[in-house]
Amino acid sequence: MKESDKNIEQLIEKMMAEEKLQSPSIDFTFQIMAKVELLEEKKLKTYKPLISKPVWILMGLAIVALVIYISLFSVSENNLKIDEIGKLYSDKIANSFSGIHFSKNIMYAILIVPFMILVQVGILKNYFDKKYEL
Repeated sequence: MKESDKNIEQLIEKMMAEEKLQSPSIDFTFQIMAKVELLEEKKLKTYKPLISKPVWILMGLAIVALVIYISLFSVSENNLKIDEIGKLYSDKIANSFSGIHFSKNIMYAILIVPFMILVQVGILKNYFDKKYEL
C-alpha cells in the first residue's frame, strides 16, 4: 500500500472513533408506518362503474316500455305477418323523425363525436390502468 493510502485510512479511523452513532427519534417507527398506511390508502381504489345498476335497469325499462307502446298503438290487425310488423315498426319510426332536418355540420358532429368518445375512453382506460397498477 502507498503511504498516502495509510494516512487516509488512519484519518478515517480517527473520524469514525470521534463520531457517535446516530439513533432515530423515539417516534421514528410510528412516523414511517403512518406514511406507509397513507400510501396504501391511496393505492386502494374501489371499482365504480360509469353507469350504475339502477341506471341500467331504468334504461332497460324505458326500452321495454317503448317496444310495448309501439306494439300496442301501431298494430291494428291481429293477424299480421312478421315482415309486415317489421315494416310497420320501421315506418312508424321513420315517420316520427321525418319532420327533423339537420345541417351537414350537425350530421358530421353526430357521426364523429361518438367515435371520438370511444377513442378517448380507450386511451383514458389504458392511462388509469397503468397509473394504478399494483
